[in-house]
Amino acid sequence: MAPYLDLVFDIPANQRFTYRNPDTPASRNAPNKAVIGKRVMAPFGKRDLLGYVIAEREQAPAGIDPPSIREIRRVVDTECTFGEEDIALAEWIAAYYLCGLGEALAAMIPSGRRPGAYPTLYGAEDEIAPSPLELSQEQRQALETISAPHAAGAPMFYLYGITGSGKTEVFLRAAEDVLKKGKSAIYLVPEIALTHQTSEAIKARFGPLATTFHSGMSPGARLSEWMRARRGEVRIVVGPRSAVFAPLKDLGLIILDEEHDGSYKSGNTPRYHARQVAMRRRAVSGALLLMGSATPSAEAWKLMEDGQIKRLQLSRRLAGGKPPEISAVSLEGTEGCLTPLLKDEILKTARMGRQTILFLNRRGFAYFYHCPSCGFELTCKHCSVSLTWHKDRGRAICHYCGYSELPPGACPNCGSLEAGFRGFGTEMIEEELHRTFPELRIRRVDADSVARGRGLEENLEMFRAGMIDILLGTQMVAKGLNFPRVRLVGVILADTGLHLPDFRAAERTFSLLVQVAGRAGRYFPDGKVIIQTFRMGDPVIEKSTALDVDGFFRAEIAQRRALNFPPFSRLIRLSFRSRDPVRVGKAAARFADLSRPLLPPGADILGPAECPIGIIAGNHRRHLILRGPGIGSLHTAAQTALLRYNKGKDSRVYVEVDIDPVSLL
Repeated sequence: MAPYLDLVFDIPANQRFTYRNPDTPASRNAPNKAVIGKRVMAPFGKRDLLGYVIAEREQAPAGIDPPSIREIRRVVDTECTFGEEDIALAEWIAAYYLCGLGEALAAMIPSGRRPGAYPTLYGAEDEIAPSPLELSQEQRQALETISAPHAAGAPMFYLYGITGSGKTEVFLRAAEDVLKKGKSAIYLVPEIALTHQTSEAIKARFGPLATTFHSGMSPGARLSEWMRARRGEVRIVVGPRSAVFAPLKDLGLIILDEEHDGSYKSGNTPRYHARQVAMRRRAVSGALLLMGSATPSAEAWKLMEDGQIKRLQLSRRLAGGKPPEISAVSLEGTEGCLTPLLKDEILKTARMGRQTILFLNRRGFAYFYHCPSCGFELTCKHCSVSLTWHKDRGRAICHYCGYSELPPGACPNCGSLEAGFRGFGTEMIEEELHRTFPELRIRRVDADSVARGRGLEENLEMFRAGMIDILLGTQMVAKGLNFPRVRLVGVILADTGLHLPDFRAAERTFSLLVQVAGRAGRYFPDGKVIIQTFRMGDPVIEKSTALDVDGFFRAEIAQRRALNFPPFSRLIRLSFRSRDPVRVGKAAARFADLSRPLLPPGADILGPAECPIGIIAGNHRRHLILRGPGIGSLHTAAQTALLRYNKGKDSRVYVEVDIDPVSLL
């Protein structure tokens, strides 16, 4: 037993700490033995923290007096939770995303304290259920290409096909082929709602060989499934972003469904992107990487155009449906939130015994308070955003920090009675639907309704069973879901994302509109989509209406090239926040001064400037963006500048690094 252990902790420090390994009879027993791959509790300052054992030492580090080295408190795990491969991946994440090694390991490994009882080990006798569907010629060609021997190492493939064209079946067959070869697979989906749907299909096909990872599970349950994967008891894991870390043995395939989706990017440190981690795991393990979407990201589109990713195309729907008829209609002059055309089609759909999905990416009743007399707007006291009126709670609420207050009866500034809340959210749409269609069964699905009542899965199952006529929701209902009875999809307001000060705003809006349109007419040739907008003639609306993915990306790629934004450059965003606006401004300016002389040729700095949302939860926010033609030298400049900045940093200013940001808000 090694007398010393190197630990890392979930703290923003890329540093390892040495502790004494207690030498007692109990600590020499295998379950209580502290070794590489186990988690331990150890004193850190005045508290005890969960630490990860990443190395063992026979001697104390040079320059440290052995009696001063503190002893670990206890061993948390009875068997190793992570291995050398996991440590190596965490080291890559820490280096690439400029975070602590402990932060990287904490993001990878579920936080459950003790694994539960493990199910019986499933051996080679487990059989994969037969594939019931007859493949199309395009599907067969895609599978033949994926499964063919590849002389130049494991390539990357992209299954590009319209919604309903059978991408899921190709994914499942590719996984089936890999499992038959004795290897394992990871199947990533962007949303927990899609995890449930996909996991059901995978369990039907692969039975006990499959398991699920997602944040809706308890930490203990997630850790239990993590350990089953680590021990080889399961060979296919399905889940959202964090499932990319699954410790499967002999990894042969990583599937990235709905590759374009922004939820693959972590919003917290380490701000990793599952696509980037999947590419790293592919490079190390030799596994195939198979991505897919009806609306690829601009980065993936460019790599396909350049031949770095092999495009596999699916061009037609297989279940009897065809691309829906899509029309845009102006909201100008409309009384209420629903145009006459949309109302007529909802009623017609219901009379046919079919179903409608209505989409609006804005919850609440009304989203801003305005006084036409003096121009006053009601904003959060802690954030630079408008308060949203939630009628069912009777309060105006901030969606960023949670602050709420009772709505004023008159303008707080001038006393005008004409002041009030404007705009519309899902609550207002629900109220108008009940008023307009009292005989129809209507259900709203958003973060508010799901938290308060039935869960998302229960609502979706009721809709699938035909117990709901109109499903109204936010992004929860927009993508990936497959409902045979849906004839009509209505986009209540297509413009919400187009106003955002972000170079990806058009791409995100286009993808969302095409994805939600794909919910209509998947099994029948009479699907209809109505897109309501105040921006008739906007190129994004026109391309969405025409389902012109190629045309949209031709125009978008040309614009990105002219503006020198990704995929023609790489970005590193530094965000600074503090309760003191002067301090945060000085910190951002200091980092810009430190990084400017370090930039490689062709690189520049955007900012520093106030973030589009300048204040959140009382913290003033500034950001700057390093932009360059490649990531290597730009990354080195950011890392060097950060080291110099940290030597004299203001402790009252917090800085966050985001490599390859997907949002600039």
